[in-house]
Amino acid sequence: MPGKKHTPEQIIRLLREAEVHLSQGLTVPKTCRQLGISEHTYYRWRRKYGGMDVDEARRLKELERENAQLKRLLGEQALDIAILKEASRGNS
Repeated sequence: MPGKKHTPEQIIRLLREAEVHLSQGLTVPKTCRQLGISEHTYYRWRRKYGGMDVDEARRLKELERENAQLKRLLGEQALDIAILKEASRGNS
């Protein structure tokens, strides 16, 4: 069963809401239950998005997307080089 996909903006909003609940004296498990997320998800989000603005989260997502594209290009280039090396050995 796949989980829900939250946007960075939604995550930051939920983290801010959690901060309010925690400052009112609620425990983390109760706060997570009210927000509809697991404790593990809360701590993972807090580690990744804690203290970020929405604009920073958008920029992070953009950089992650760009990084994935660059890794894909690098892998393709390494494969092309390996093929060319193999072909040049066969022609000798």
